[in-house]
Amino acid sequence: MIDYSTGLMTVFSNHVRKTSPKAAASDTTGQATRFHRDIGPIGTATRLIAGLLLVGSIVYGQLSSSGHLSPSTWVLGLLGFPALVLVWHFWRIRRNPVRFSDNSPLSFVLSLALPLAFYLTGWIVSPLWFTSDATLIFIGSSLLLAAHRGHSGCEFLALSNWLLRRNDQMACAIFTPIDSLGL
Repeated sequence: MIDYSTGLMTVFSNHVRKTSPKAAASDTTGQATRFHRDIGPIGTATRLIAGLLLVGSIVYGQLSSSGHLSPSTWVLGLLGFPALVLVWHFWRIRRNPVRFSDNSPLSFVLSLALPLAFYLTGWIVSPLWFTSDATLIFIGSSLLLAAHRGHSGCEFLALSNWLLRRNDQMACAIFTPIDSLGL
């Protein structure tokens, strides 16, 4: 286990996934064990609401402005950004297979700065307008997956953790405080 010094940002620690007591007590020969959820009902509800609002705002905005959904935004948001995260995550695992859990201040800053940079790119560089919508689609769909799977921490790793069967964590400036309270 990695030890971090106690500080303001590291107070919100992530939970280690464990097999639920019910699954541990049952006979699981030949069956997949079921893991308990890292987030409570409020964490799940906030992720569901935020994810639906983000994806819904893009659907509504695109349908009301042009009458159809823009394929470039959906391909980048549902395939492009997740592929980039998956490639980075796989590369990181190949270099160091130990479970990744980062609650540093840099992790909090990056969880806000990276999506904000991709979102603002579409506003600043007009030919890349689709990156703003794609960023919201990626974040919204990742939030929905994290809510469904019960994963705490940063939603950016939700898909790659699921595909790579990992539980690596980055701090999320918005949801880590909610998760740490067990709500």
